[in-house]
Amino acid sequence: MGLFKKNTNVPADLAAAQRQREQQEIEGVFRQGVAALRDFIAPSSIELESGHFRLGTKYARSFYVYGYPRQLYTGWLSGIINVDEEIDISMYIYPVESQVVLNNLRKKVGQLEAGLQIDAEHGKVRDPAKQFAIQDAEELRNKLQVGEERFFRFGFYFTVYADSLDELEFIQHKIESILGQQLIQSKVASVQMEQALNSIVPQGLDQLKIWRNMSTGALSTCFPFTSADLTQDDGILYGINMHNSGLVIFDRFSLENANMVVFAKSGAGKSFAVKLEAIRSMMMGTEVIIIDPENEYQKLADSVGGAYVRLSLNSTTRINPFDLPRVIDGDDADNALRTNIITLHGLLRLMMGGAQSQMSGESGHFMAPALSPVEESDLDQALIETYAKAGITNDPLTHNTPPPTISDLYETLLHMGNTGPQLAQRLRKYTTGTFAGIFSQQSNIDINSSMVVFNVRDLEDELRPVAMYIVLNYIWNKTKSDKKQRMLIVDEAWQLMRYEDSANFLFSLAKRARKYGLGLTTISQDVEDFMSSKMGRAVVSNSSMQLLLKQSTSAVDVLADTFKLTSEEKKRLSQFPVGQGLLFAGSN
Repeated sequence: MGLFKKNTNVPADLAAAQRQREQQEIEGVFRQGVAALRDFIAPSSIELESGHFRLGTKYARSFYVYGYPRQLYTGWLSGIINVDEEIDISMYIYPVESQVVLNNLRKKVGQLEAGLQIDAEHGKVRDPAKQFAIQDAEELRNKLQVGEERFFRFGFYFTVYADSLDELEFIQHKIESILGQQLIQSKVASVQMEQALNSIVPQGLDQLKIWRNMSTGALSTCFPFTSADLTQDDGILYGINMHNSGLVIFDRFSLENANMVVFAKSGAGKSFAVKLEAIRSMMMGTEVIIIDPENEYQKLADSVGGAYVRLSLNSTTRINPFDLPRVIDGDDADNALRTNIITLHGLLRLMMGGAQSQMSGESGHFMAPALSPVEESDLDQALIETYAKAGITNDPLTHNTPPPTISDLYETLLHMGNTGPQLAQRLRKYTTGTFAGIFSQQSNIDINSSMVVFNVRDLEDELRPVAMYIVLNYIWNKTKSDKKQRMLIVDEAWQLMRYEDSANFLFSLAKRARKYGLGLTTISQDVEDFMSSKMGRAVVSNSSMQLLLKQSTSAVDVLADTFKLTSEEKKRLSQFPVGQGLLFAGSN
């Protein structure tokens, strides 16, 4: 017999399988130590009780709705959606075959009518509830038969969250009160908290199965597409409603007027908010004009292909305040010259230092006294004569003639009697003096771009209010001659409010802008100075929209009195982080 030796070598395929199993074990152990997405979104723990459950550090309680009134009205759910509490809502809708419902309704009507007949035979008082039930059932049968209505089973569940059990009780009472006012009855899902939680989280799993039969009309009132916030079918996105996470979308030109005021302290995000509105409005076909006192909008203008106009003593840009608007409307055309002369009166008072006897800017020097009645009369006559010398009269046919300039007015005043030479002397610095050139020559700009930015940062403090007044007038003339949907953004508007004439002009612009499709946006961080002016308060009252971002403590009281803020709104106004605030639009 031969001797056989046992082979102790492991086959190669078995060794490879063993190595693979070892590698899988190593990878499994490694994966156990790696955080997955569900580890980040999952709560640290969950504790289920009969009447509530604890999710991490939050206490929660789930409810189901079991009773509804005879009639439901559109928007009955908005009270819960807009409540300032953490709440999850889940709805389950199951369609039911119409024929099944018709058979059940026929049986139900037979039972109700038999019940009424039995009550009558026994001499009982009629039951109104049974009569209304028969009436509703017959009406529903008719609508189901012709296909006007369909039938559904509807389940409505919700969960409220709080930081403590006492707060949970308080929130429960608040929610039940809101529902109870509309005769809607809810109950705590006692001993079914786990099933209620599974039914309310967004996984489409209805484990409570507490339903109510509803027709199409009644079910349509339950959809949560209603809110007390600002949402329209058209318009632009302004932000997110912090009450219900809904989008704030609306068209400011659909309000009584399209004017808007923005108040915020430095760094609160007011410029960013206005820039977003400007870009989104341009997407809807709105032209945007911006008065930029701090060179914040140049990159924005360059990015959208807009025009950037830099105003300074060294710039080649020229704007003639004597330009007349090219108006088409008959009444406006007849009054174009007279209206522009009135505007020039305010401008020249500002240029001659006659706004008020008040402090001007940081320099602290006092301005010259206001013009006397004689000086006002002489100035008016000089303006009329200056236009007449250029061939321009009240006749609209003469309004295409090249207009005069401040230099022409200076010559007219110089050769007039009475106070003319004195007025010319006060005007000289704008014709041949330090401020000559920028406003004493014919205009060489034309704002035809969809976005135009006027930069007045490099102007001297004394010249800046004059420049802003002239630029606003130039824009106003352009608006009247070419009516279309426009936005005019005036940043740091408090600088205009320091002077009576420029404040009056801004107020006039706010009142008349709607007629010409213009929406005026005034931005200011110096709320107290702005609101201390009578015209500043009038501009606010003529603005259908107000955006209030984070404010300094001293400004909160002023705004609270102006906008009739509640104590909670007043408290939040000084604590808002960057980019959050209060938005008022019309009555909303």
